Amino acid sequence: MNKTKNNINVVATGHYVPDQILSNSDLEKIVDTSDEWIFSRTGIKNRRIAKGETTSDLATKAAKNAIESVNYNMEKIELIIVATFTADFLSPAVANLVQAKLGLNHKEIACFDINAACAGFIYALNVASQMLNSGAYKSALVIGAEVISKVVDFTNRDTCVLFGDGAGAIILENTEKTKPAYFFTSSKGDLDKIIYVDSNIHMDGQRVYQFATRAIESSIAKVLTECGLENHEISKIIPHQANLRIIQNAAKNLHFSMDKFFLNIDQYGNTSAASIIIALDEYRKSALTVEDQHIILVGFGAGFTWGSALLTL
Repeated sequence: MNKTKNNINVVATGHYVPDQILSNSDLEKIVDTSDEWIFSRTGIKNRRIAKGETTSDLATKAAKNAIESVNYNMEKIELIIVATFTADFLSPAVANLVQAKLGLNHKEIACFDINAACAGFIYALNVASQMLNSGAYKSALVIGAEVISKVVDFTNRDTCVLFGDGAGAIILENTEKTKPAYFFTSSKGDLDKIIYVDSNIHMDGQRVYQFATRAIESSIAKVLTECGLENHEISKIIPHQANLRIIQNAAKNLHFSMDKFFLNIDQYGNTSAASIIIALDEYRKSALTVEDQHIILVGFGAGFTWGSALLTL
């Protein structure tokens, strides 16, 4: 099933990014590139790089930021899902490590990871919402976290300029309040290795761009159609922060002003599964009020995977 409507309460969000900044000027000293070349093609100025921190470290710090933002009782958490493709180990899952690092090993908690690349956070939200609405769980901690720098080839200017490290977290609860939520996820298997990761990230930039442009437009349109909403009823769109030109094209073709999109790509670059939730947290904390706002989240990534969500804050 690709689409489900339900009620989900967004209790809190949080994020964490490493202290070290890798700027376009820094990259000029590493590879044959320039600030102008990078920014004009991507919209990226800076990205964060983890030093001595694992994906589970970043995920835990983001989770703590969300928990502390509302003084949330961690004992209520019954489900932890982490979206990532840069886990600390092949096994165990990052989610299990987060459970331990949060001091929750005494509790019976369902913990697992999801790898849907840059669309992973949308997939994780979808799964968490269905588990909450089943009635078996009451509180979920959903995290998007990546240390992409460990799989970046810093001699390849086509990829090393794009990615950064970071993590974001959201706490969800099932609710009887009117908090409409909607989730759409889809995939098209990529056997041509247009974008894939082994020891490094590899991508055919032009073909990824073409796919992403179609995916973001169709996914946003899907939310509007299925939820019966008009453009003016959407308070903000939080897209995967991969490329500014992709977002600008989507805004134009869908007749949205760029003011409707929340962007932080200039400061963090592409943090894959972490990008949407980092941006959502920054938006929530920068807005004067978000009560009852309709927010669209949209992501796309390797797989190919893509998806969108409507949350009512």
